[in-house]
Amino acid sequence: MTTDTSWLSRTHLLIGEKALRKLTQSHVMVVGLGGVGSYAAEFIARSGIGKMTIIDGDVVDPSNRNRQLPALATNHGQSKAMIMAERLQAINPEIELHVIKEFINPGMVMEHLTSKPCYIIDAIDSITPKITFIKMAYESGLPLVSSMGAGAKVDPTKLQVVDISKTYNCPFAQQIRKQLKKNNIRKGIKVVFSPEEPIKESLMLTDGKNFKKSAYGTISYLPAVFGAVAASVVIRDLIKK
Repeated sequence: MTTDTSWLSRTHLLIGEKALRKLTQSHVMVVGLGGVGSYAAEFIARSGIGKMTIIDGDVVDPSNRNRQLPALATNHGQSKAMIMAERLQAINPEIELHVIKEFINPGMVMEHLTSKPCYIIDAIDSITPKITFIKMAYESGLPLVSSMGAGAKVDPTKLQVVDISKTYNCPFAQQIRKQLKKNNIRKGIKVVFSPEEPIKESLMLTDGKNFKKSAYGTISYLPAVFGAVAASVVIRDLIKK
């Protein structure tokens, strides 16, 4: 059976045969399929990437519907990973897709990094699992781009891609930097962040499950833009190589 690549004709027109072939031969891992990761995963799939691993143990909650790609009024309680898997395979039936329906915990990170993905998008929104994943990817020498806080912000034109040591006005990034320093990591992590002043009044405390004690208010488009920027970093870096 001949693989149909006609759906990638516009991508081919833009980046050329060699770069497109590089994408079809690459493996990208997306960790976390919330507001940032779900859009990042879709944009990566639509680029023609050949292999993807998606990781998320959560299910759709009504509060997700304001910003998360898999969240609909008709699928509350369903696995985000399985909803996204079906969507990604409908975009590209040829994709080699590995679906992991688990919450990230320190014990399972190394197991999933042994597949040596060409690039990792870290869209985890809980501190402890995020630190573990960043640390192990860093120590394994695996290329990674990490999303900082998309909550408490409203202006998508402010987003930047920088080393984590250059972040500011982001409470989430501040916590990540602090924890990474305890692991003797002060720089060398590429991140997407916004220097926009956070709207502090939007903070709320949570029940603390899944390593998450608080959350900020969010708007529909901001996490999606974070996901788009993260996906663009991955795609541009892969085709440069």
